[in-house]
Amino acid sequence: MASPKSRGFTLIELMIVVAIVAILAAISYPNYTNYVLRTRRADGKEFLMRIAAAQERYYTNLNRYASMGDLGLSTTSEKGYYTVEVALANGDQTYVLTATPQNAQANDQCANLLLSNTGAKDWSGAKPPTNGNCW
Repeated sequence: MASPKSRGFTLIELMIVVAIVAILAAISYPNYTNYVLRTRRADGKEFLMRIAAAQERYYTNLNRYASMGDLGLSTTSEKGYYTVEVALANGDQTYVLTATPQNAQANDQCANLLLSNTGAKDWSGAKPPTNGNCW
């Protein structure tokens, strides 16, 4: 009578696979988190550009920039990752838009995204950020 062949995995083989998966996950998770923050940042940048376009249309008609209430736009971005405030100056002839990250996006190294009426783009966070370009 022939001895039966054993089938399956040994406990050591299984533990080696688990260790390899854990090492790969530990390496890839921070990169994934940075990627998610960069993609969510697009929500804030798009919202700032949309408000800037609305400001220019308003300025064309009334020769001054407007507050968010006068523009008829929400202060929260479409996906809710940013809220925007308008700071008017020089008799409503200049503005600076500030997009503040909310909820899960609050950990973004770029922090607040800034856009002025001259088209100047800036951010208030780490310079230079380690998780991609802010603009």
